[in-house]
Order: sequence, then structure tokens, then C-alpha cells
Amino acid sequence: MALSGMRGLSVFISDIRNCQNKEQERLRVDKELGNLRTRFKNEKASLSLLNAFQNCSLAVLLLQCMVGFEYVSSGMTCKPQGLTHYEKKKYVWKMLYIYMLGYDVDFGHMEAVSLISAPKYPEKQVGYIVTSCLLNENHDFLRLAINTVRNDIIGRNETFQCLALTLVGNIGGREFAESLAPDVQKLLISSSVRPLVRKKAALCLLRLYRKNPDVVNVDGWADRMAQLLDERDLGVLTSSMSLLVALVANNHEAYWSCLPKCVRILERLIRNQDVPQEYTYYGIPSPWIQVRTMRALQYFPTIEDPNTRRSLFEVLQRILMGTDVVKNVNKNNASHAVLFEALALVMHLDAEKEMMSQCIALLGKFIAVREPNIRYLGLENMTRMLMVTEVQEIIKRHQAQIITSLKDPDISIRRRALDLLYGMCDVSNAKDIVEELLQYLSTADFAMREELSLKAAILAEKFAPDLSWYVDVILQLIDKAGDFVSDDIWFRVVQFVTNNEDLQPYAALKARSYLDKPAIHETMVKVSAYILGEYGHLLARRPGCSPKEIFIIINEKLPTVSTSTIPLLLSTYAKILMHAQPPDKELQSQIWAIFSKYEGCIDSEIQQRAVEYHALSRKGAALMDILAEMPKFPERQSSLIKKAEDSEADTAEQSAIKLRTQQQASNALVVTDQLPANGSPPVGQLGIVKVPSMTNTDGNTSEQGVTRENGILTVIDSQPPSTTSPDLLGDLLGPLAIEGPPVTTHQSEPSVASGVRAADALAIEPVEDLASNVQPIGDIAERFHALIVKDSGVLYEDPYIQIGIKAEWRAHQGRLVLFLGNKNVAPLLSVQAMILPPSNLQIERSLVQCPLEVINLRPSRDLAVLDFSYKFGTHVVNVKLRLPAVLNKFLQPISLSAEEFFPQWRSLSGPPLKLQEVVRGVKPMSLAEMTNLFNSLRVMVCPGLDPNTNNLVASTTFYSESTQAMLCLMRIETDPADRSQLRMTIASGDPALTFELKEFIKEQLVNIPSPSTPVPPQAQPISPPPPKTATSDPGDLLAGLLN
Repeated sequence: MALSGMRGLSVFISDIRNCQNKEQERLRVDKELGNLRTRFKNEKASLSLLNAFQNCSLAVLLLQCMVGFEYVSSGMTCKPQGLTHYEKKKYVWKMLYIYMLGYDVDFGHMEAVSLISAPKYPEKQVGYIVTSCLLNENHDFLRLAINTVRNDIIGRNETFQCLALTLVGNIGGREFAESLAPDVQKLLISSSVRPLVRKKAALCLLRLYRKNPDVVNVDGWADRMAQLLDERDLGVLTSSMSLLVALVANNHEAYWSCLPKCVRILERLIRNQDVPQEYTYYGIPSPWIQVRTMRALQYFPTIEDPNTRRSLFEVLQRILMGTDVVKNVNKNNASHAVLFEALALVMHLDAEKEMMSQCIALLGKFIAVREPNIRYLGLENMTRMLMVTEVQEIIKRHQAQIITSLKDPDISIRRRALDLLYGMCDVSNAKDIVEELLQYLSTADFAMREELSLKAAILAEKFAPDLSWYVDVILQLIDKAGDFVSDDIWFRVVQFVTNNEDLQPYAALKARSYLDKPAIHETMVKVSAYILGEYGHLLARRPGCSPKEIFIIINEKLPTVSTSTIPLLLSTYAKILMHAQPPDKELQSQIWAIFSKYEGCIDSEIQQRAVEYHALSRKGAALMDILAEMPKFPERQSSLIKKAEDSEADTAEQSAIKLRTQQQASNALVVTDQLPANGSPPVGQLGIVKVPSMTNTDGNTSEQGVTRENGILTVIDSQPPSTTSPDLLGDLLGPLAIEGPPVTTHQSEPSVASGVRAADALAIEPVEDLASNVQPIGDIAERFHALIVKDSGVLYEDPYIQIGIKAEWRAHQGRLVLFLGNKNVAPLLSVQAMILPPSNLQIERSLVQCPLEVINLRPSRDLAVLDFSYKFGTHVVNVKLRLPAVLNKFLQPISLSAEEFFPQWRSLSGPPLKLQEVVRGVKPMSLAEMTNLFNSLRVMVCPGLDPNTNNLVASTTFYSESTQAMLCLMRIETDPADRSQLRMTIASGDPALTFELKEFIKEQLVNIPSPSTPVPPQAQPISPPPPKTATSDPGDLLAGLLN
């Protein structure tokens, strides 16, 4: 690959190296790209003239020859003055160098591909290298090279075979696999081919199999792989072993014949028999083959043959005995790679306890050495050894050294030590380990505190000798790391206190002691306020624990807490007022003053609680019955322990499937009719059915009385209706109140909702009305598309009901409020509404006016669905409506200058961060109209950045919990001659976001809503409702509210 003779390339590289700054480099690169583009265009023009020459008359032919051809009268031929192979090679080298510098090279790909068919090695080499670097597996130009590559593979030139195999292995596309995999397989098993080519063929086949296992046919390859394992050349054997690992990972049953040969290979290497010097690395015979061979053996469930098993254990024993820490870093790396793979194989084969003990002793030495890499590997492998029950007691002997590793300067070692301590903890050592974790919590890195808090809480719950110790641990945890303690942790301690009467005085006393501190975390305020509100009266005879004193010390924390905590404190004040017997007039007036202060609060939750508590507190003795103690929580598995077990037992893919199922099963928000005690429901009144918690989905549906019939999520009333209002003070603690008062539901007669799985599909596909006699007014799809660019409007309307929506969005969060208006005097019966959110959206019901709180978890175009049904007269109406919680609602337009835009644009080079697509079928529109469309989608068009006036450059910021604030850039290239197509390029720092945003923008460009004639409602076979004045029409009132 010497560049001698390519003076232009050498000069260009020197110019780039001599640039003083990035701007000079960019100008020089742009100049060179312009020159290359001109050269390639001239060659194409010459070729087009050559094609035209064959059908021209003599006069026209002479004219053509004058402008660019050498005319030869004797042969009547014209020779085009195009690029020579040398020139083309030089220019393609420049393209590759520019691409390596990080610039986009979107031309010249055909010239690079054409060099593959060159007859000489220098040009062919350039073609293969540049093609494998610039083109991906889906590029159209690769189809042109398949025949040439195949000819090189089946040819006799070994150099060309190696080049072709390298290209196929680097790209590994599906078309390559379909066309070339059989030829690569023949090359691998051919005895007449040199080892160098066979080695590359094995690696090429491995890449094709990994990328396209369904295309590469490996049926009947067991015997061939067994033959390859007899290969004496270690280069071919190394590549073949990598291929075997991939094959047995998918189907080990077909390759049992390879198992004894793998053991013989290990014996040969450990005894250093017939191992060339070039494959000996720091005295270790081919450590790469040893590692891959032991990895392949781990895919077989067991070794039945006693001789093979004995031979393998002798090899493993020799590896364990012969590995030690030396000063040479390279030898350490190689020997430890073999050792740790041997440890994994020992665990897999369930070896004898003596060998397991030897492994633990060896790892104990490693975690005590000074080299951080060896300590890390020792801790990691000791954590894996915890899966073997017989050696857990032996691992406990190293507990002191493991605790010392928690203070290591390297955070990765501290994380592994934490994992190991968490795994080795049991009843015998739980107190010591938890106390060490709490002590370490004060000085731990912020990056570790959340994980450390969660694991300490789980260990305290699983192995607590008594509940008082558990309460002490959790309160210490909140005190030391309140910012990193999740709500699940303090929810759990509240459940324990509520369910154990003997624990309540102790917990209240501990909570009271923490409130004496001058500064405590808000989470401590929450848990202390709840416990003292419920059980503070148990401490009334203790000094400093009277209701008034408890109120004063809690009220001192009120100015320091956030808005979300104030409702809990108001509930605590109401409880304190209830327990103050005989009534304390001064305390009563102070609490009433606080209630009065918050009655005008802008937050609806705080306002409602203040108003209701103020009114209830004036009822005297009735307050005791209304604000009774919280009932005991039903016994269920801890959400923390369940979360830990799931993370330990599930693979990543299984966990994703399980999470998706839980979201589909538990995130449905159900709104249904609420029957009062006297029977008939009030007109237009909707009650709220409690939403099942995601963390308590399994195992508690029976206790809550939740059933699924015909795909409908329904709450069964298991108790008689209460005399108090079902929604009144039903949730004093917000999300903590897992069991609230029962709600009577009136189930509709027919099946009016589809199953969750079908609803999930409907969240992706357009949702249409189910068959019914009542026809909607207007086009539902048009209304939905209009709400994509607006935040309020009518979502659905028919002759009897109108559903409006009003929304506000901020970053990755939003709030949707649904308004239902009955357009008739007669009541609507069996009204049911179910929100079915997709996995990318978290939708929660708020307590007042039933707004829906929306949180965007990750980029996706999946939509939430409102499954709504009602009964009017003899007509049952069931519609499924897409809610406009779409991707662009979580966008925030941002204007960028050229200095800000282009560095970001260049840094996002190539798929999957930058995607380009030609969009056809676009509704023709001017650039001004397209700019308005993008602005309505919350995408800011940045004028003047693109020198081509027919193009648009835009930017925006996408918000979600997974990506946080992610900058998105886009470029739209239009053709003035054909407005029905354009080329769109989208770039962002997240591959999923880039793809989803590209598809969303494409949908909006192709499916632009246009006004349509409303569909008149069909005549109904019932008597028409009496006319109503404009002022009393709920539909008109709703329309006025939304405007």
C-alpha cells in the first residue's frame, strides 16, 4: 500500500497535516471534493458520448470527435479521454482519506466498486478496501460487484481470494450470504487451498453466519467441523474454533462428535505438543485457541464419557496449578484469560468440591494483589462462583478483603465488590454487611449511591433478624442518602409499620427523633409525617410528643418541602387534629389557618385536600370515623425483592418481554360508571377506578378484586357500598394507598372492549370505529391529525356525545384532560373508558378532574388508545380513539447558527445515527408551506444555513427519560421540477430516535390532513331529544371551553 508515485495524494495529505485549524482543513477538503466530483463527472460525460457514438452518422461523429475524442479513420473508432486506472485509484484513495477524517463522501462509490474488477492487484486492492469502508450491506452498488467477488473467490489467485473474502466478511450482507456462502464453505473444506485462504474463509463464514443464520446452510456440518478440528495448522484451527463456538451456541446437539476433539486440542496445547513458536505467546501455547475451546465446551450440558471427562479435569487442574501473578503484564493478561475461562468451565461442569475450593483460594489471592485489573477479575469471577452452593461458605472467609475493596480508588472495583457482598449476604452475616454498606454510604460516589441504597434496603428486608432493626436501617438509609432512596423503599417500611401493631410505637418514636435534626431530607419528612400522623397518638404520654408538639415540629418542615409533599402533610395535620382529644382550640385554629391558606392554591391536589379537610374537621366526633387508621396492607411479595429476583433470573430479552407484558396488563386506566346508593346513576357523572400499580402487578389482582372478562379490566365490588363517598379521602397518601375504598362498577351488558394485546396493536395501526348503528360526525382520522399540530380540540363526536381534549406539554412530560359532553337530556348508561398506553409512554391518572399525566420514556411512534363505550337507549357505541400523545409533542424547537449546526452535523456521520431516505408521494407544497408545517410540528427551520435555496435545514430537541434532552438535526432537499418527492436526512445521537423521527416526519409529509366534508349522522330509530338552548348545550359549552 505504498503511496510512492502518487504525488497528488501525498501533497493532499501534507496540506491537511499543515492546516492550522479545523476551518482550514474543512476548506481544503471541500476544495478536493469539488475537484474529485468534477473529474468523475467528466468521465461519465465521456462515457455517454461513447455510447452515443455507436448510433451516429459520420458528420455528427466528426463533431463528437472534435469535442473530446481521438478519431481513427481506418477503424472508424473514437477513444474517450476518460480516467485511467491509475488516476481512478489515486482519486479513490483521496476519498477514503477524507472519509477517515470524518467527512461525508456521498459520491464516487461507483468508481470504487468498478476498481474491484480491475485485472491488476494495486487497483483491485484499492477497490476492495474503499468499498468495504464506504458502503454498508444495504447499498445498491454492492449488487453490481457480487459476480466479480464470486469470480475472485472461486478463482486460483490466492491474493484475489483473500481480498474477496475480507470484503465479504467485513460487509456480511444478506445478499452476499445468499450468493457467496456456498462458495466460501467449499473453500474452507478444500484440501487443495493454502491455510492462509482457508483461515480467511472460516472467518468470513463466521461473519455471514452471525449476521444471517437463517440464510447460511450448516445442516450436516458436524462431520466437516470434526475434520477441521484435526487441522494441524493452528491458524486454521483458531478460525475454525471461532466458527464452532457460533455453531454450538445455536445447536449443540448436532456437534457432540466435536467434544472429544476439543478436549484433545486442549491436551495438545497444555502439554505444548507440536505448537510452533509463532503461536506461543509469552510461553503460553496459543492462549486464543485455549480460550475459544473452553468456551465451546461450555455450550455442551455435560460430558458423559468418563475418559473424556477425566482428561478434561486433568487439563483444568494443570491450568489452575500453573497460573500465578508475575511482573510481566502481557503474560498476566494471557494466562489469566485462560484461567478465568477455565474457572467458568469448572463451574459449568459442576466439578468436585476440592477443585472448587482450589478455585476460590486462587481468586482470594487475586483480590488481594495490587494490580487493579487482576483484582477486578478476581471479584467478578468470585461473584460468578456464588452460583455454586457448596462454596458459598468458603467465599465468606474472604469477607474482610472484599469489604476493603469497597474503598478502592477504582469505581469499577468498588461496584464489583458491592455486587459480591450483595450476593454472599445471608442471615449469618447480614448485620455486618448492611452496617458496612451504611457506613460506606456516607463517603460513596454519587454514581453508586442509588445502587448501594437499593441493595442495602433489599438485604435489610430479606435478612432482618427483627422488624425494629429493619426500621432503623431504612431510616438511616434515608437520612444518609435521601436523594438516592426510591419511593418503593419508604413505601415498604410504611407497609411493615402499618401491618405490625407492636412495631408502631417504636417506629413513631424513631421518626420523632429524626425530626429533631435541623436539616433532614424531604423523603424523611414524608415517612416521618405519615408515621406520626397515623401513630403519633401512641406517644402522647412521652415528653415532647403531644399532638401540639408533633404538629409544631412537622410544621417547621413545611416551608422546605416541594409541592408534591404538601398534600401528605395536610393529611398528617388532619390526623393530628383527629387524635387531639380533648380538642385543643389553639391547635385547631393553627391547623385551620393552614387549611385556609391552601384552599386557594393553584395545585388542584393541594386545593382539594385543604378544602375537604377544612370542612371535615368541623364535623366534630364524626371526624374519628372518617379519618380512621389506615387498614392493613394485604400480604404480598415485596416489590424490591421481586425486582432483584427478576434482574438475577431473567436474561435481557426475557426481562424486556416481561416488562412489556406488565405495562400492557397494568397501565390501563379505567373510567367507568359509578352507581350511587340509590340506584340510578347521575347524568354525565364519571367515577374514577383506581389504577393498579406497576410494581405490584403480580399476585395482588385477586386481593384488589380486579378481573378480566372479555378483555375488559373491571373492578368488582366485594363489599357493600359505604355510606361515605367512595372517592372522598380515598387516597390520603397518594401512590402509597394500595388498598382504597371499594368502588361499585356497573358493567356493560355486551363486550365493549378488546383485549390488551389487540389494543396494543391498535396503538400502532390506525384505529377505526367498531360496527355500530351510531355514526360519528366528521372524520375521526382528520380530527386526530389536526390534534397532532394543536393542543386542544374535539377528538370524537356523534349525535349523543362529544369528547374533547386539552393538553399541555413540557420536555418529556405532558398532561391530557378529556372532556365528555352529553348532547342529550336522556342519561348515557354503561359509560366506560380505558386508556391503553404503549410501552414508550407512562400514563397515570391524577386525582382531580381525571387529567392524564404522560411521561415519555423513550422515542417511539406508538400511540395510546382510548377505548370508549356507552349505551344510549337501545344503542351500544364502542369506539377506539388514538390519543394525540405523539412524538412531536415531546419536541422543543431550537434555532442554531451555522457555527453550532455544522460541527454537530459532521459529528453524526453515517447510519444508524444519521439516516437518509428519498420520500415519494409527498403532497406538493411550496417551501413556505413546508416551513409552516415543520414549525407546527415543533421543528425549527433555520434559514440561510443551506446554500441551496430549494433545501431546508431544521433543528429541534427531543425529550424523554431515556435520552434526556437530545438534539435532532434534519435536512430536506427538494426538487423544484417535482414537488412530489424529496430527500430527507435525519441525524441525532440516539439510533432509535433517528429512525422514529424520520418515519414520523415522513408520515406527516405524505399524510397531510386535508379538510373533508363531515359525515351527516344517520337517522336513529328513537324519538328525537327535546331542543335545547345554546347556553345549555354541553357540546357548545365544551367547544367554548376548548377555544
